Amino acid sequence: MTPTATGPRQAFLSTWAAERPDRPAVVMTGTGETLTYRQLDERSNRFAHALRAAGATRGTHIAYLLDNSPRVFEVAWGAYRAGCYYTPVNTRFTADEVAYVVRDSGAAVLVASARFRDVAEQVAERVPGLRLSLATGGDIDGYESYDEVLRRFPATPVADESPGCRMLYSSGTTGAPKGVKRPLPSGSLGATDPWLTTQARLYGWTGDTRYLCPAPLYHGAGLWWTTAMHRLGATAYVMEKFDARAFLETVQRHRITSTQLVPTMFVRLLRLPEDTRRGFDVSSLTSAIHAAAPCPVEVKEAMIDWWGPIVFEYFAATEGNGSTSITTGEWLRHKGSVGKAVVGIPHVVGADGTELPPGEVGLVYFESTTGEVFEYHNDPDKTRAARLGSWSTTGDMGYLDSEGYLYLTDRSSHMIISGGVNIYPQEAENVLATHEAVDDVAVIGVPDPEFGEQVKAVVVPRPGVAAGPDLEAALVAWCRDRLAHYKCPKSVDFVDALPRGDNGKLYKLRLREAYWEGHSSVIR
Repeated sequence: MTPTATGPRQAFLSTWAAERPDRPAVVMTGTGETLTYRQLDERSNRFAHALRAAGATRGTHIAYLLDNSPRVFEVAWGAYRAGCYYTPVNTRFTADEVAYVVRDSGAAVLVASARFRDVAEQVAERVPGLRLSLATGGDIDGYESYDEVLRRFPATPVADESPGCRMLYSSGTTGAPKGVKRPLPSGSLGATDPWLTTQARLYGWTGDTRYLCPAPLYHGAGLWWTTAMHRLGATAYVMEKFDARAFLETVQRHRITSTQLVPTMFVRLLRLPEDTRRGFDVSSLTSAIHAAAPCPVEVKEAMIDWWGPIVFEYFAATEGNGSTSITTGEWLRHKGSVGKAVVGIPHVVGADGTELPPGEVGLVYFESTTGEVFEYHNDPDKTRAARLGSWSTTGDMGYLDSEGYLYLTDRSSHMIISGGVNIYPQEAENVLATHEAVDDVAVIGVPDPEFGEQVKAVVVPRPGVAAGPDLEAALVAWCRDRLAHYKCPKSVDFVDALPRGDNGKLYKLRLREAYWEGHSSVIR
């Protein structure tokens, strides 16, 4: 493929369907199911017609509850070319949580996989005003067959094609998720995406990239990065579900060139036996990108030792108000940083609303350089609270160094206030995560009659490790050897699993609730 002066060529589906109709747009790595560019173009057109027939016009909202499959891309691209807002729903949500997102978004259409039949049927009862409910992969009571409906409509574009937009919901780690809404694009379907241009140049993407997505497609990153490949005419390989050994097998078998992971995936890869890890050829990888959750320094160092200087990191939020990026070389000189800004201008602000100098921790804001702003759907108070003039924040705490590199310390909502002292639990989490007996860990504030809150660690021990007072004492000592004592847990509880999403994010509110029941929580 011939790149432009600013990056690889970008085009819309219809262009690639004409130029390279038989190239796979999507390959499912488990089943081998493939969707070519011709098929994706035709099926997304059919879905766009189905939306029009159901009364959907530009700006109408649709939602889908789908597992990782080619149907995700047919629905997303079909909604996009119909000028609609489209919302992927977390497949781990309960029926109440799914119904909340469908109602809150104002969705007129819901597409669901039969794998989630029980939830989908309950949602249909609780949201009776849907204009169109479609089932894929089997029957769902109250839903029409997705495939049968698509067969009724032509494979040509709707007459009034216009670009739609994702409306993703925040992960809900600190409360009910909120829809992040942006204005619908005003350009053409095939307009060049400046953000994609930046990423493609940084990661070396072209139309020949073989990108592997091990993440759930309801997550913003999984959806964006795979559909970005379709803008380039490349192939997206999608895992039905992440498995460390299967990931390495897929990289070797398909000669994957680029992928995106989260730190928990790094940990699972590193915990494979050494001879297993070294037995796979991953030399085809030219970029391995990670984000979504904090990555302990030791974990990232181990990945760089294994894969070489191809490990990139970025920081961004669902809100899209700003972003940073950092290469392996930069990170080795600024360990722990998430990089310099590539979108927006970062500012760190103190509790009094004034900007802080380098090295001081505060709330991280981004100043828009494009004039584009987001809003929290149906929540003007939350929207106002996220803004400081033309700057906006998503609640992350951190600091800038003298060279403009951003370091994140935690989220403001996770802060523990013990005896009037602010404690950011991510520091202790990063230390405890490196102990050989720890499989997973969260640090939270729990009630304390004297200090208001005290620091507690909740730990999942490694398989075969005995939990108990001896391990508790060892973990507290491990932390105290590496951090100021006030930052370390006073006690440790052991559990079988922590409430994490597939994207690695920890749902701390759920974890805290049991400890704060019956108390006036100062951290909710």
